Amino acid sequence: MAQFAVYKNKNPTTRNTYPFLVDIQSNLLDDLRTTVVIPLSPLSAIGGEPISRLCPIVEIQDKKYVVLTQQLAGVDRKILGPKIADLTKYRSDLIAAIDFVISGI
Repeated sequence: MAQFAVYKNKNPTTRNTYPFLVDIQSNLLDDLRTTVVIPLSPLSAIGGEPISRLCPIVEIQDKKYVVLTQQLAGVDRKILGPKIADLTKYRSDLIAAIDFVISGI
């Protein structure tokens, strides 16, 4: 699994709100059964403006999504659907958002 790969959310309970999950875990840990993901939500579903440093906006298939970094979670890799995109071009924004959650800077 590639870091910053985006997968469809297979969970029927949450996939309307969070249709995609971005894998942020290092490729060095690919042998683990679990991975760390951040849910993505359509920008249109977010009330108001997201905190830009915490919740960067990314584009997937010509639509804008908010990276909800504060909701990152460890999940079993089996729950991930098919890979649909790669957010490597947003690497700096994603790492800055994770740093903001952890250190506040």
